Formats: sequence, structure tokens, C-alpha cells
Amino acid sequence: MASQTDIIIQQSLQSLMGDITYLPTVTDQHREQVFQSIAAILSTPNKVHKAFLRIPLQNGTVQRIPAYRVQHNDTLGPYKGGIRFHEHVNEAETINLAALMTLKNALHEVPFGGGKGGININPRDYTEKELNLICKKYVQNFNDILGPDKDIPAPDLGSGEREMDWMMAEYKSINPGKAYLGSFTGKSIVNGGSLGRKEATGRGVYFTFRYLLHDFLVREHEQIKQSTQVYAQTLLDISNRPRPLSLAFQGFGNVGAAAALEAYNCSHINGQVVAVSDRNVTLYCADGLPIPKLIAFADANRGDLPTEAEQLEALGITAEILDREAVLYLDVDVLFLVALQDQLRQDNVERVQAKLIVEGANAPITGEADQVLSDKGIVVIPDILANAGGVIVSYFEWLQGRETQFYSEEQVYDQLFNKMEQTMNSVLPLFFANSQPLRQNCYIHAMMKLSTALYRQGKLF
Repeated sequence: MASQTDIIIQQSLQSLMGDITYLPTVTDQHREQVFQSIAAILSTPNKVHKAFLRIPLQNGTVQRIPAYRVQHNDTLGPYKGGIRFHEHVNEAETINLAALMTLKNALHEVPFGGGKGGININPRDYTEKELNLICKKYVQNFNDILGPDKDIPAPDLGSGEREMDWMMAEYKSINPGKAYLGSFTGKSIVNGGSLGRKEATGRGVYFTFRYLLHDFLVREHEQIKQSTQVYAQTLLDISNRPRPLSLAFQGFGNVGAAAALEAYNCSHINGQVVAVSDRNVTLYCADGLPIPKLIAFADANRGDLPTEAEQLEALGITAEILDREAVLYLDVDVLFLVALQDQLRQDNVERVQAKLIVEGANAPITGEADQVLSDKGIVVIPDILANAGGVIVSYFEWLQGRETQFYSEEQVYDQLFNKMEQTMNSVLPLFFANSQPLRQNCYIHAMMKLSTALYRQGKLF
């Protein structure tokens, strides 16, 4: 069955094929052949690598753990994508996420291709020593396809700078004399990582929301007021609220917590974080939650939010304790999806009350649910636009490793926000000028860049 990514790729190609201003010299039957070639290339990955990692556990048993590295497309540069540590990791999911990385890098003009990795484990079930061995085995099994100019992994769900440090160290050990600093990104500062990388994805997620609702909407307010587009009216209604905007965050890991903290500290938008959730619980308070206190608690408790009234009382926090999925259905203005894929589906999307949704996670909305939201005029800031902060700063880290000189945190964020602002200024005018969802506009923009590169490289005959 075709994934949502495949479907939108096909729709984007159909739009481009009918646009005679795009590749105007390619006409008639040749045009059909060229676009069929693009579809064939981008609907399938270049390579799928799979291994079973043999891991002797400290209890004396041995496990064989499925691990993947998918290299989707390298038209624009070396493969780039995170390594996910999660019990739901599988080949189909990894292929889809690698395709999203191809489109994300094209959209933001980051000179990387798309890749993705995954290890089918719950990292909480393993000791630190066992996780270290899993990381080493991953590099040993995929060493031939990795490298600063071939395929550059990064952290993803369930992994972080610790795992990237371990993997880079193993890559260096088994490739003596080769450049190694750029072999992995998302590393610790002491091992050649970039300042700001850990918070980059979360800060970028919030920046896209802020830029759309504040910077762009204020600058283009009069023009947008004249628009008959349903999404324009939704955004104008939200921006004209006489009260603070209510914001909810599904997911309070590295990305969600950073995005929520940006919202908490934001002076550009009058908003309140009224709800946050994690794998255990939703916390809700209509008057706003003290995000710094919750981050400090989570940092001290393996990433988990408080789940008991006594814990909240000890922190001096007033909040209702709700089911973990309750965050999806609260009566809020803006919902940030910063957890896992497939959170809004055909069976639950009708219960969503938010008018603006920001995809901080990869593919958190299924294709069927996305259509329902679109029909209702609900604006979705899609994943390939919103959560690119990590890969953009990974690119800066890769550059710093090659130059062996490092940027200040202020320089990193200035460059990150400039890059994301450039992308927003490219796609938002198109979004307000037509009736298509923002996701479709982003895909078309990315596909134009990829298709042009493929055509000029002579790969569409």
C-alpha cells in the first residue's frame, strides 16, 4: 500500500507536469517520460540495508536485534538522516522516513540527500554497557556505507549525543587515518558537536509557527485579509483572538520540551502552554504550565513528566492529570505534535479541536486524517517544513567538522533561523495564493528542486 509520502509525491508531480512554466522545453511525450522517470526514482529508495545485531546481554543471554539503514536518494548530496531507537522500528517505516528526509533537505536547500536508520529496541530495556555495544555493532555492520561523504547519521527518537559519540568513536577505530568528525552529527561538544544542536529541532518547530502567525501574517496582513482561501481565514481568526492563544504539546522529549520552552519564553505571540504530554500522562492547566519546572523534573526522572498529584504539589504546580492521549482532543488553539508518527488517524481525527497543528514529529498525521483536517480548514504546518532544525544544524556541524572551526551558539541560531525564514518566504506566498494545503505547497517546492537537479544531471532518460 502506498504511503502518504508516495501519494503526495505523485500529486506534486501531477501539478508540476501540468505547469508549462516548469521545464518548458520538455514537452509532449518526452514530458510524460521525464515525469514517469522522476516518479520511479523518488518512489523507491536507492538501497535498503538490513542487519541483525548479535548482542550478548549482561544476564548471559544473546539477542539478535533488527537494524536498518535506508539510503533513499543522494541527488543533492550525501545521504543524511537519524538513527531511531524504538520497538516499532521496521523496514517500511524507515523507508518512508528516508523519503521524507530527501524532501526535507530539498525544501530547505540543505546539500544532503535523504537517509534513515533504525534499531528495533526499547532503549529503556538495556543497560548503558549493552547500549554501547549495540551502537558499536551498528557501525560495524554498516561501516562500508557510512562516512562523511557517503552517509551521515544523526540522533533520532530514542538516541542522542551519547549514542552519536559512541558511534563516531567506533567509526574512527575501524577506519584509521580517515576523516571522522563528519561521520556522525548530533555529537557532544567535546567530540566535535555543534553548540545548539540538541535544541535545534524544537526551536525550529516553534520558529515556523511563530514566523507564520507573527512575522509573515503581520507583514502581509492586508493582502491576506483579501484572500478568500479558507486557511487564510483560519489564521486570521487565530491571530485576532482577544485572549492568549492556548498551546498544547503532545510529546515532551528533547524536541517537545525545547519547543514548549520556546513558547513559554516567547514575547512575539501572546500565548500560554496549557497542556503537555508524554508516554504516561497529559498535564493540563488553563492558566498555563511552568515549563522550566517540568523540564527540570523530566531531566531528573529519565524524561518522564509527573504522574501523581503529590509530585505536582511538591513542585508547586497546579494541573489536571489526564490520560496521555487527552492532549490531542483538548479545546486549544494550537496543537504541536512532537511525539510519534500516526497520532491523528481516521478513527480519532474528528475529535481534534485545535485550529492550527504543527508537526514537530515525522508523519504524525495519516493521509486520511490530513484530508479531514484540510476539509475543515484546519491549518497544518507539515513536518518537512517544521522539524528541519535538526538537519540544518547538523549541516552546520558537518561543515564545522570539515573546517575544524566552530560557531558560537548565537551564530548557529542566527544561521538556522535565517535558513528557515528563507524557506518560509519561498512557500508561504504560494500557499496564500492557491487553495492547496501548506503540505502540498511544500512538497511541490521540494519536488521542483529535486526534479530540476535530476534532469540537469541527465538521470531522467
